[in-house]
Order: sequence, then C-alpha cells, then structure tokens
Amino acid sequence: MLGALVISLGAAPVAVQSSALVGEGIAGFSPKGYDPKLTPSLCLEKVPQRVGDLPQDWRLTPTFDIEDGKASASLSVPENTSLYGGGEVTGPLLRNGQSIVLWNTDSGAYGVDGGKRLYQSHPWVMGVRPDGTSFGVIFDSSWKATLTTGSERIDFDSEGALFQVYVIDRESPQAVMRGLAEMTGRMPLPPRWALGYQQCRFSYAPESKVREIADTFRAKKIPCDVIWMDIDYMDGYRVFTFHPDGFPEPKKLNRYLNQQGFHSVWMIDPGVKVDPNYDVYRSGAKQDVWTKKPDGGDFTGFVWPGECVFPDYTRPETREWWAGLYKDFMAQGVDGVWNDMNEPAVARELGASTSDTMPDDTHHRGGGALPPGPHLLYHNAYGRLMVEATREGIQAANPDKRPFVLSRANLLGGQRFAATWTGDNFSSREHLELSVPMSLTLGLSGQPFNGPDIGGFLGDASPELWADWIGVGSLFPFARGHACAGTNNKEPWAFGPEVEDAARIAIERRYRLLPYLYTLFENSSRTGLPVMRPVFFADPKDPALRSEEDAFLVGNDLLVVPRWAENPSLPGGVWRDLSLIEGDDGPHQPHLKIRGGAIVPAGKVIQHTGEDSLAPLTLVVCPDENGEASGELYGDEGDGYGYRSGDFGRWRFKARTEGKTVLVSVAKSAGRQALPGEVRVEVVTANGIRRGSGSVTDGIRIGL
Repeated sequence: MLGALVISLGAAPVAVQSSALVGEGIAGFSPKGYDPKLTPSLCLEKVPQRVGDLPQDWRLTPTFDIEDGKASASLSVPENTSLYGGGEVTGPLLRNGQSIVLWNTDSGAYGVDGGKRLYQSHPWVMGVRPDGTSFGVIFDSSWKATLTTGSERIDFDSEGALFQVYVIDRESPQAVMRGLAEMTGRMPLPPRWALGYQQCRFSYAPESKVREIADTFRAKKIPCDVIWMDIDYMDGYRVFTFHPDGFPEPKKLNRYLNQQGFHSVWMIDPGVKVDPNYDVYRSGAKQDVWTKKPDGGDFTGFVWPGECVFPDYTRPETREWWAGLYKDFMAQGVDGVWNDMNEPAVARELGASTSDTMPDDTHHRGGGALPPGPHLLYHNAYGRLMVEATREGIQAANPDKRPFVLSRANLLGGQRFAATWTGDNFSSREHLELSVPMSLTLGLSGQPFNGPDIGGFLGDASPELWADWIGVGSLFPFARGHACAGTNNKEPWAFGPEVEDAARIAIERRYRLLPYLYTLFENSSRTGLPVMRPVFFADPKDPALRSEEDAFLVGNDLLVVPRWAENPSLPGGVWRDLSLIEGDDGPHQPHLKIRGGAIVPAGKVIQHTGEDSLAPLTLVVCPDENGEASGELYGDEGDGYGYRSGDFGRWRFKARTEGKTVLVSVAKSAGRQALPGEVRVEVVTANGIRRGSGSVTDGIRIGL
C-alpha cells in the first residue's frame, strides 16, 4: 500500500507526493494529505501493494493541486502522443483536444451538455507515443470531475478531496490494457447465450406479445437468443413484482421461452415505490436501507412508480438486502437482469419531463471500506455498487450458472460486475456512425462487453438505416435491437422482406462467428483486451491508423469496414475478403476481411446457442506472405463453472504451405474437451477459396 502523510493543507497547492512501483511498469502516486476516508478507492479491484522504488528514469509523474477543497491532478503528455479513453463518450475516437464531465447522467439522445456527460464515468486516459509504446493514467476518484485531454497535458479537475493516481507505462497499447485489467479487474466469462442476438422494446407487453415476438423469430428462422422485458411487466412499476394481468405467470412464460431456445432478461431499477402495502418497501424501511437527506430523513424523488426511495448501496447491509431480493425473483425462471436508471436518474417533482439526480448533499452512510460521504462523492459509483449487489444476488440464487447483468450506469472497474450499452441513442445516421468510436472507447477503457441499441432507441428508424445498423451492429460485442415506446417497430421483419433478408444475413454472420467470438471473450476474461478493437492495434507505430473510427477490428484477425466509410485508413499487410453467408456482400453488410496469417474458427448457422455450433467446425485459413497461419479456438459448456476444473477445450491451430498444398493441424491443446472428429477447412487465397475436410489432429491437406 502506498504510504501517505496526512496534513491539513487548506487551499495550498500540493507538490509533495509519495511514489512507488505497484506492478510491472505501474507506478502509484499519492499526494501529500491524501486521506482514503475522504476519497475511497472505488475503481480498483484491490489495494495496490508496493513492489519497489520508482526507477530513476521514470518520466510520467503527475502533479497535484487543491484549491477551495477541490483537488486536481495533471500529467504532461509526451510530444505527438495520441490520446484515447474516458469511457462512454461522444465525439471522436482520438481524444486529443477533448473535455468531458464525469457525472453519470440520464442523457436521452446524448443531448445533455452537448453530449459532454453521459451515463458512465471512466477516469482513465491511454496515450500512444509515435514509436507505438503506450501509457495509461488512472485518476482514482469517484468525485464529480472534468477530464480534459489536451495535446500537451491531461487534466483531471475534481470537486472533492485529494486522490491517488496510477500510471501504467509499457511497450504497447495491448500491454497497457493488460495493466489496466491488473488494476481494475477483468470481465468475468459470460454465459455463451449472452453473445447471441437479442431483441428488446420498451415494452413487449402483455406476455402474449412476448410469445409472439419469440414465435416470429423461430418461424422466420432469424437467429436470436434473448428476449428482454422492460418496465411494463411490473405491477405499477414496482421492482421485483409482475403485473397480475399482463404477466400473471412469469415462470410459465420463461419456461416457454427456454423451450424455444430463448433466455430472458428482466429490468430492475433502483427506485422503490413509497407504498406501505409493498413488500420491498416495507422490508427496506424495516432495515433502514434508504439514502438519507442531510437532516437524516429518507431522501425521496420521482421515477416511474411515482414517489420513490433509493437504496444506499454504500452500506454492506444494504447491498446484502438488495442481493437477497433476487432469490424469489430468479426463481421465476429469470435468466438475466437489466439494471437501468441507476445514475441514479431522479425527478425532483411529480410530473417532471426530465430527470436529474439526488442533490449533491444527499447523505450516504457507508460501511466497511467505504466512509460516510455526500452524493457528490458517491454519485458516479451508485450504479457500480448497485450492480455489484445485483450480481451477488443472482449468483447466490443460481450458484451453478454464470450471472448476466446489463447496466446503464457504471464506473471504471465496473466491468467486473456488468456488461453495458451506450444508453438512449437516437435513430439517425449520426448515431449509427457514432456507435463505432463509442464502443471502441469503452473497450479501451476496460469494458469489453458493450454495444449500442441497434436501430436507435429514440425516434423512428427508416428501413435503410435499420438495415445498415443491423449489418454493422451484429458484429459488436453486445448485439441487441431496442426501441422506445412511441417509435416504429424495429424487429428484423418490421421493414419488409428486403430488410428482413438483410437482417437475417447479418445475424447469421454473427452466429457463424460465435466460436471465434466466444474465444475472444474468454481471452478478454483473462487479459482485459477488448473484443472490438481500433485498427491501430494492428500496427501501433502507423500514424495513419491513429484516428480511424469507421473501420474496426474484431479480435486481431477480422477487419470490419462499414459501407459508409470513405477512404478509411486500414492496416497494411494481407487482408482478404471473407464471405460467411450467401448474400453477405449486399449493400447493407459491412465488408469483412480476414488477416493474412490468421486461422478463424467458425460454426454453422444455428437459431440459438443451445444448438451445436461446431457440427461441423470450420477453420478459415488465410496464409500470410510466407504461406503460414495460426489461430485459436476455446470451447466449454457455455454456462456454469466446469471450465475452472478443466472442463474446456483450448486448441491452437497452425497452417503451413508445402509446395502446392496447405497443411492444417493442431499445434497445441489443453483441457478435457475433444475436437469434433470431422473438421472443414477453407483456405482463402488471392485466387479464391480452396476447401477440404478431415481430422485436424492427423492434419488436413488442401490443394492450392
């Protein structure tokens, strides 16, 4: 742990600091006067431990200041450094010359402050120097703050007490991302069903509508794994309840969905209706779990149910109470939980047309490692603490299954507890194109499992816009179509046969790639590397790639180039067109390319992840300039924790060209699971595709 001398500073600038190495290429800096009782660490997975002194040649050292009780930190940026990060942001991928406010906000259509503050806070910046080496900066504070990424200096100006700063300095952006994961934690391996296509609306109600949506997917043979339930399933918007008329038998509905190969995700908000006849309110009041006003009374505000109280998740007792509410809820056959409105979004008066949040001086009582403090300190951590409790409750209710939680609000490090989406976007060409840098930036900020509302949540989508959006959105880490009440229908079949066919092709593309995607997610759960990556990851030394924000990588081996991209900057080397589905070269599908030197595992088209994707397994091989290629496949049961005790398979494949043939074989394997006996191979060359099959264990030869 970093040592810090606590001194009363008044309004003087802070120039003295303690410093130490806390990991390989990771330095921690503590300002003189730092007090964890004023700024507790809410971003890091664990307290960093000193491993050595700072090297004498260490150059990336922050400076600290405090004025009128408001602390700040700055770091000089090496010349010609490209800056990234900041989490959920609008605007360009390249963040030089940008400024955002870290104050989680319900920002419909990204309209608040011109999109300068959104639903999440990630006090993190990554820099890439001209030579491709990289660094990252964690400002370990949840206080309301402004993050400015100037080309010469990074400034973090908070509205609270002094905080610690951690700087990661390593040989590449990928190595820095691993360092970020070492500090803030990694995304747990999700259940495989969460990687399928998902369909949502505000709201599918009553339950007959849910069945209709599910039946239509299966009748039209459009793959889909998840149907989502927004707030209208509740009884008067009371969380943890079901409407007695619209959803009288939720367990029966969930059983029906499961029988059709679907999983279900149901929304739970933090606001609890003030109603003495409501079990959740009575239980919470009895245990005194609510957030307080400065005078000690319960804070109340207005959300969907009317007047609400709000759990104080800073208290361990409250988190335990909240987690316990999921036992009976999950027993209804619920598969996953969606925590929304958890910035928290609160209207100050009944009937307000816009939401705000709790006043800055609303009191949180804390407990355990968290001290008492005002909402100004804990606001940005409210959603993060909520999803921590939610995940614990789901895990306790279903200990043999992997939890799936989606959250609108979060804080740096919150990837340990929940996936996310980019909030209430708009059905517009601008927001379609904006979704790429938004998701890339979240990935560069430690949150690999993310994506936008496909089609745009607010506003009506045109057929062409929706077709273009599903084309590219099907290749994002999180792929969910969603629509707001009062907007046009946005299911794959809602726009007529032509768009339906385009949607089917796009989604089938995703399902063919599920073995590759699942392999990437498993890798991310160990390394922290994003699933969806900027093209500069292919060559961090190439300055032409630094600002490319239309094209993107899926893993290292697939390149996605949307149709709207005009003269995109693409990585050098061999990249060949890859076709997975007949018709995937249509006008709404992005170009998909495979890297020379890659072997990409692909499955067959299935309707949901409960079907066997690997019957057969196809290895798509694209030899490099030397005629060689390699790739990996990971597989397990798709849920549960058997993989932790060896019930998985990890295979490393290699290919080499011998004269006029390519030999494909297994280079390395681990785990108890076995490969399919029959494997198909497709070798992508400049002259077309060469195909063959056989036992990859024995080696498969494909003639060129």
